[in-house]
Amino acid sequence: MADPIKLTIDGREVQSQPGTLLINAAKQAGIAIPAFCYYDGLSLQAACRMCLVEVEKTPKLQVACTLPVAEGMVVLTDSPTVRQARKGTLEFLLTNHPLDCPVCDKGGECELQDMVFRYGAGESRYRETKQHVDEKQWSPVVFYDAPRCILCYRCVRICGEGLGVNALGIGNRGSAAEIVPNKGDHLECDECGACIDICPVGALTSGTYRYKTRPWEMEHVGTICTHCSNGCKTTLGIRTGEIIRANNRDHSGINGEFLCIKGRYGFDFNQSPSRLTSPLLKTANGELRPVSWAVALATVAKRFSEFVAKGGRFGVIGSNHTTNEENYLLQKFTRQILKTSNIDHHRTGDLLGLLAALRGRKNTLAATADLSTTKAALIINSDLSQEHPLLAYLLRTNARLNKAKVWAVTPGPVREDDYCTGKRAALGEEFKALDQLKDALAAQSELVILFGASIKGAAVAKLVAFGDSLGIPVKYVCLLDYSNSRGASDMGVLPDLLPGYHNIADGGLSPGMNYDEMLSYQNMDALWVVGSNPLARRPLGSANAFIVVQDLFLTETAKRANVVLPAASAYEKNGTFTNVCGGLQKLTRAAKTMGAKSDLEIISLLAKEMRSDWVTPTTDTVFQEIRRLVLGYDLPLAVVETGGVATTTPATGELSFRAQPELVRSSGNTLFTSGTMSKYSHMLNAVMESPGGLYHDPNNGTKKSQESVPPELTTNKIEPAVKKK
Repeated sequence: MADPIKLTIDGREVQSQPGTLLINAAKQAGIAIPAFCYYDGLSLQAACRMCLVEVEKTPKLQVACTLPVAEGMVVLTDSPTVRQARKGTLEFLLTNHPLDCPVCDKGGECELQDMVFRYGAGESRYRETKQHVDEKQWSPVVFYDAPRCILCYRCVRICGEGLGVNALGIGNRGSAAEIVPNKGDHLECDECGACIDICPVGALTSGTYRYKTRPWEMEHVGTICTHCSNGCKTTLGIRTGEIIRANNRDHSGINGEFLCIKGRYGFDFNQSPSRLTSPLLKTANGELRPVSWAVALATVAKRFSEFVAKGGRFGVIGSNHTTNEENYLLQKFTRQILKTSNIDHHRTGDLLGLLAALRGRKNTLAATADLSTTKAALIINSDLSQEHPLLAYLLRTNARLNKAKVWAVTPGPVREDDYCTGKRAALGEEFKALDQLKDALAAQSELVILFGASIKGAAVAKLVAFGDSLGIPVKYVCLLDYSNSRGASDMGVLPDLLPGYHNIADGGLSPGMNYDEMLSYQNMDALWVVGSNPLARRPLGSANAFIVVQDLFLTETAKRANVVLPAASAYEKNGTFTNVCGGLQKLTRAAKTMGAKSDLEIISLLAKEMRSDWVTPTTDTVFQEIRRLVLGYDLPLAVVETGGVATTTPATGELSFRAQPELVRSSGNTLFTSGTMSKYSHMLNAVMESPGGLYHDPNNGTKKSQESVPPELTTNKIEPAVKKK
């Protein structure tokens, strides 16, 4: 590392590395230089002139956002000359800016408003009539008010550079210049809302939040997104118990401020009118009728106890969306109270195969942070930008800022083709393409390999062998679909492995039936489905099984149930999630649906009804048990409790399990879909899906199909202001 440069800022001696921009050097020293157009990590614009500073021996004021530090530089950031210049800049920006702060959605969070209070004049010298332009609606998510826009170009740069979408640009010139969408009068893009959150003023506003409330009227709760497996931190704005908006403007969590459309706007499933708010019991005529919790729990406990007493056959289907504590308690209840090992969940990636193939090696599983620093990455059979948007964002940013090299072996076009070396390979032909890339990969100093569900069974061991043949350090990411897919596996929601991947024989138990076997078995006495909807994908083999379902909605599986118990969503409970890269994060309750209970509470109440000798567990007591008994989870509590991420280190090596690659099935979710929950999200079903499916041309937008969407979401939908002709 080069020797640091010494300079003086506002009379304070500062040291900084050569090439550092003055605005960042000042920030590192705790001196804030205001700016509108500058944004860390994006290209330099120098458009707003708000960051003007005085530099000794320089005849004119300089812009701090493009000026590198120099040895001996003397800088003044708050002199009378600087303050006067900033005051003039603000006066110019307000020339045509509407003074509608009392109704603007950005009120209380507006950077322009803050700077006017700090530097601005009480009166303007401009007396001309302001030019009004009507507000435009580009999509159900994005509204644009041109007179409020200060042309900082942040939205254009975050969309093009950060996300690689290029859905926004500049139209016209001079005083008539304005931001324009990629399809003339509407947007066809990820609808992620990054342009809205990055806007320093109220020019871009959200279709879910506008004119509803003010920031100081909401309670802000940091929790984890409940959709895909990337584990993005999201800050939910709560008012009167309802989620009003979601963002991550405080840059906390592994995702910084990044969120995809599901993280920023897909929360509205939580307030769906279709939410279950009362237990349902099937009557003699086959109808599901509301009953009290006491009746529902007593019915389930009585039937379960009868089956246990006679040695009946149980099947338990766990969830990818429930917390680690709930998954751990579910498998414990299954094995200790129901006396069975018939427990499994929908597996969306061959994580077990990877752990077994690595055979006890250390530092071979990549953490999320590794994608921001790795020198090279290889993506195999995943449309990463759609299936794992955060991982794709981190790789794209790494390639853009650090010149990381990326390769993608996929069966069709992906967004990563824009900046990486792409190879087309049909399913099952991946290793032919890898052989062609071997020399280029071996020339790198390190590599992270990310692989999807098509690499499973013997192919996982073959992939690890390929990585070994490169002769360089290689780390792996087994891509999984849902918010706690990794946690469900780690917690032992498996028929032949205990929590922490211990041999089931160590617990004096025998392996049970897997997911497919339970659903196909014709003589099942009872089937307990927790937070899953297996009958949406396949029929049930047993016609006479007593079925209990815990879920948020009356799904296809719930409609077949004898008892349906309304469960709380991940936004309504405390606990922990483990993301696709093993990052353990805290889930914090934000909202509440009357009548619903958390899965942990339901399991505890059932144990009590069955006269179990269990002590009533809490989230904290279960987590302490997990830390004590599950390998890799004895992590620093302070990191997790304060909203950080702690990376787990599961055991690898000689795992004793039955290899069943046929059980590994990815749901193939896109940016706009996420299993059952996305069906009940008004916003996810209102937007135009672009590109329209996995491995589609990213420039080809397609209207989202309404198949399997609940009827209540097909009426009163949010429609674009201007439809395509």
